Amino acid sequence: MRQRRLLIPLLIFLAIIAVGFAEVFSLSRAPQKAATLTVAASSLISSAVEPSQTPAPTLTATAASPIKFSGEAAFKHVTAQMNFGPRPTGSEANIRTGNYIKDELTKSGWQAEFQTFTYKGVTIRNVIGKAGVGKGAIIIVGAHYDTRPRADRDLASPNAPVPGANDGASGVAVLLELARVLDQKNLKNEIWLAFFDAEDRGDLDGWEWIVGSRYMAQSLTTQPKAMILADMIGDADQQIYYDASSDPQLSKELFTIAAQLGYEKNFIPQIKYSMMDDHTPFLQRGIPAVDLIDFDYPYWHTTQDTADKLSAASLERVGRVIQVYV
Repeated sequence: MRQRRLLIPLLIFLAIIAVGFAEVFSLSRAPQKAATLTVAASSLISSAVEPSQTPAPTLTATAASPIKFSGEAAFKHVTAQMNFGPRPTGSEANIRTGNYIKDELTKSGWQAEFQTFTYKGVTIRNVIGKAGVGKGAIIIVGAHYDTRPRADRDLASPNAPVPGANDGASGVAVLLELARVLDQKNLKNEIWLAFFDAEDRGDLDGWEWIVGSRYMAQSLTTQPKAMILADMIGDADQQIYYDASSDPQLSKELFTIAAQLGYEKNFIPQIKYSMMDDHTPFLQRGIPAVDLIDFDYPYWHTTQDTADKLSAASLERVGRVIQVYV
């Protein structure tokens, strides 16, 4: 009996040490994004640990969204983009993808237009869909549709193009399905669906990152209420963390919605990365912006970024969160 009493405190002590080592390992294994922002994350950390006071959202279809977001329908847009092949800026496949996006927006009844400009002698085309024009402040939901021309993280084929199923097609698919399910007549805000070109060629051939979104942000003549970016969100093993560079309050609102929809295991309200992404130029303009991104994706910038790594359920979770917020 005496030996048993001594063993219990010892086991507790060893368990505490094991937990500590696990936390250190988790923090030390985080990979680096193509570029990061140097930010003070303390404000977001404090927001993350405080109980949210955001009212519970309506979890059924709302007046502004009478049709429920379908992950299966969104996945069809992934397949359509993948059928074009790799889609680097300026390529024929990229042009066809941009045309496809514009046509799909028009079919869903959105005002659709190209925002065209030239960068390093290449024509860049952002695609912008608008609905609820004049109905309150603007909310921008964005994704990029170009893919990386070289898989520089692929040891076997570093010069081959990236297929871009998750890094490109997944976010576009979510936005196109949102175009279908949002009821324009009952929107309370003006919604822009922004499909950015020239995001993913940074550090190749002298190109910068986020060229298309930077141009759009700098071209704004009005101040939107918010900007939400969906990037690399289709991973079947979905783990979306707080981004330290994103707006803390908007992040909390979105993750609260996710929790109330039952997505706590996939939307994890903890800081893990600080991203430079298509939301960055909007943050720099003082617009509350959030990057919804699953950066724990081992196929990033490799030839293995293919549709079999994605799931319709992952697309649906992100789409439903944005649908409820909008």
